[in-house]
Parts: sequence; C-alpha cells; structure tokens
Amino acid sequence: QVHVVESGGGLVQPGGSLRLSCTASGSIFSSIHMGWYRQAPGKQRELLAAMSSTGLTKYAQSVKGRFTISKDNGKNTVYLQMNSLKSEDTAVYYCNAGGTYYIRRSDYVPSDYWGQGTQVTVST
Repeated sequence: QVHVVESGGGLVQPGGSLRLSCTASGSIFSSIHMGWYRQAPGKQRELLAAMSSTGLTKYAQSVKGRFTISKDNGKNTVYLQMNSLKSEDTAVYYCNAGGTYYIRRSDYVPSDYWGQGTQVTVST
C-alpha cells in the first residue's frame, strides 16, 4: 500500500509560477516511478509529466518547456515546478506513485495509487 499526498496548489495570475509537492510513503520511494496528472472540468485526466526511478523524464507537449518534474529521494517527494502559467492550466492536479515507466516509448501508465488532488487556478 502506498499513501500519496499532494500539496502546493492555489490561485495564481497568468504568467506566474507554482510548485506542487507530492509525498509518497509505504514503499521504497527511490525505486518507484512517479507521475503528475491533471483534470479540468469536463475533460479526461491527462498525464503531464513522469519520472522514472532512475531520473528519466517525460512531458506532455502542452507543458514542455514550462513545467519541470524533479524528486528528492531523501524526502520521499516529487515536485512539479510550473512556470508561465496560463488560464488553461486551471485544473485539479494529481500525483500518481508506483506506475509503470516504459523507456522505449517514453510513456507512463499509472498505478492505483493516487493522491487526493490539489486545485490550481490561474486567473486574474
């Protein structure tokens, strides 16, 4: 069993920045893959960024160059640094722990371990 908790959401103006944090406990953090997703009202949940246990990363085209995923194994925490935020980035952001990272096709398939979500609102 893996317990996942996100934090760091909030209200930010367009062009601003936020950093989301996700702590995963109950597993050996350094050996698991992690992913960040978001879901806007009326839309499907989409993968934004993923990081393999060895530090490989994958980004959705919509956030490439603006969002950065990183992790601190000592703190069992993965981060999502979000810069140059746009109104269309408004959504609930979710962290997933322990999914499968496919190196060859650069893809991440989520596990059943999700956090509760954190709201990000980009607005004036």
